[in-house]
Amino acid sequence: MDLERLEKIDKLKTKMLKYIFYKRRTEKEIIEKFKDEESEIFEEAVETLKELGYIDDSDYVSRYIHDVMILKNISIFEIKYKLYNKGIDGDIIENYISNNEDELAEYELSAAKKILAKKSSQEKEEVIAYLRKKRYMPSTISRLRKEE
Repeated sequence: MDLERLEKIDKLKTKMLKYIFYKRRTEKEIIEKFKDEESEIFEEAVETLKELGYIDDSDYVSRYIHDVMILKNISIFEIKYKLYNKGIDGDIIENYISNNEDELAEYELSAAKKILAKKSSQEKEEVIAYLRKKRYMPSTISRLRKEE
């Protein structure tokens, strides 16, 4: 490998790392951002960053869902949808969700309760219709109904 090529790869990796360190990114986001780079150099830079763990969609899913559970009140369906839109492979998303099913079900119930409390001025059935529209699981909605 010649020195010029190594320098190009190194420069690209540095640009990619700055982009990743600013905010955690998915592989698709990185590919979109740097798609105009020379393909051979780009592929090598991506592979190196994957090997080093800087590009890791499984880790991204784990961190993203953890952050959502702390900061937001959205359904599991919405979480999946947002991850799919970020270009994460469906198998990675489904794997994480099935491995953390109980925790996510409790999170969704808690989120639904918070929404119900926040919209306490509305009729309960209106809020339940809202939760259905937001694709909360039927089991979450039925548990919410039982807890009166």
